[in-house]
Amino acid sequence: MAPKGELHKVIVVGDGGVGKSALTLQYMYQEFVEDYEPTKADSYRKQVTIDGEECAVNILDTAGQEDYAAIRDNYFRGGEGFLCVFSLTETPTFEHMDEFREQIERVHEGRRMPMILVGNKADMTSERQVSADDAQAKASQWNVSYLETSAKTNQNVDEAFLNLTKLIKASKLSSGAPAKKPTHRNKKKCVIL
Repeated sequence: MAPKGELHKVIVVGDGGVGKSALTLQYMYQEFVEDYEPTKADSYRKQVTIDGEECAVNILDTAGQEDYAAIRDNYFRGGEGFLCVFSLTETPTFEHMDEFREQIERVHEGRRMPMILVGNKADMTSERQVSADDAQAKASQWNVSYLETSAKTNQNVDEAFLNLTKLIKASKLSSGAPAKKPTHRNKKKCVIL
């Protein structure tokens, strides 16, 4: 079945093991998958309503592709917005966020892309290594929103994807991109004089 409304392309990026697939699967199917063994990127599509308008969100989970820069570049090029996910329980995954952001900006030739910084595994409080203050400081430095999520408890999962979709939609509107797929009812007619 063809998607209704405009299509928005979300890319979920971050180191392996931070919960990118778990977040995506929780958003898509409202279920927590603990032992997901990703070997390739997976693509998902979901119909959502943003500001009263139906649209489709195409989500690319880059699972298993973290080590292949050329493949990653290709995925990033097709993205319209990015969930930059790190694990609150692993400091190195937070430190690598700058590399992901730089790569996204390089691929998009410096154009500011809709982006949300996401600290996942918020339910694992006793294993936490990255403070909310440090994460918020990085988000402020990037001039983006920051959310703490838990794929396990479904904390802020919908909010992360929906907020990013709203940012993508707003970015398209401000850049003059079509806000809606043309239908036969709103096609412009051309008159040659």
